[in-house]
Amino acid sequence: MSTTMRAAVCVGAGGPETLEIRELPVPEVREGWSLVQVKGAGLNRSELRTRQGHSPNVRFPRVLGIECVGIVAASTDPGLPEGTTVAAVMGEMGREFDGGYAEYALLPNALLMPVTTTLPWEVFAALPETYLTAQGSLDALGVVPGARGRLLIRGGTSSVGMAAASIASGHGIEIAATTRQPGKIDALAAAGVHHALLDEGGAPAASVHAIWPEGPDHVLDLVGASTVVDSLRLVRRGGTVCVAGSLSGWSIQDFEPIAMIPSGTKLTAFHSDTVQGSAATPVLRRIVRAVEAGAYRPNIDRVFGLADIVSAHRYMESDHATGKVVVVP
Repeated sequence: MSTTMRAAVCVGAGGPETLEIRELPVPEVREGWSLVQVKGAGLNRSELRTRQGHSPNVRFPRVLGIECVGIVAASTDPGLPEGTTVAAVMGEMGREFDGGYAEYALLPNALLMPVTTTLPWEVFAALPETYLTAQGSLDALGVVPGARGRLLIRGGTSSVGMAAASIASGHGIEIAATTRQPGKIDALAAAGVHHALLDEGGAPAASVHAIWPEGPDHVLDLVGASTVVDSLRLVRRGGTVCVAGSLSGWSIQDFEPIAMIPSGTKLTAFHSDTVQGSAATPVLRRIVRAVEAGAYRPNIDRVFGLADIVSAHRYMESDHATGKVVVVP
């Protein structure tokens, strides 16, 4: 194994050009951590915000990347021998310590999820953060196999939105999803959405009520801060809104819960920090099996090489993607 590696290093807060390909020493294994040869990493908008300087307590330079898949190259855990295929998600990857935008990543053993799979690396890399977030969000909403009802996904062509539609379509629930780009309508239908809605003004009430006069039973809001209050007005009285995305930012200005949450309506959230390590391993294995069987779609939009990380971030920031963007070393 080489003693050096290529990594995409964010040298400071700013635009995509702050990501530089550098030659770094391969990290040395220490107690409680194992070295993973990275075979692929899904890109996430939280990394975009970290790069822009919006993640607290992040010190630059930093190798970004809140998830990756790969092979254990050196281990301090007998349960994770060398050669084990693993995935890792969150746990302050790419924030407190270097993440997946590299040929190797030194990661806490507690984050590593061993998975046996025949999927190509770029397909496997598209799954962990996206599908675990989608599954957790649907669980928070009570959208489970055999459930009846109507689900609205706001931000439907995001990677998590496409994954949620793929999962929910197998549960027998009626799905509507929004997009602000006409060219992405067909992709929603292909993901299992029954009603693909063009959201031109950020308030799709007329389109939603045309199909469901009383509103949806569940709203999965992946747009976030700018649409939460509108989602609370859209959902039927007594329904549930789950916020699981931050496409429009993290903070709701002047939020007044008593005035803005209709009586009996429920507002919850899902954060992917709750699905990592051993607790998430059985869920990820089930997701991988479903993708291998063709029951779920990986929804990959584009694959970039590590050397093209600046272009990958520009592409992600442009909102052109329909599904997951993946980088491979």
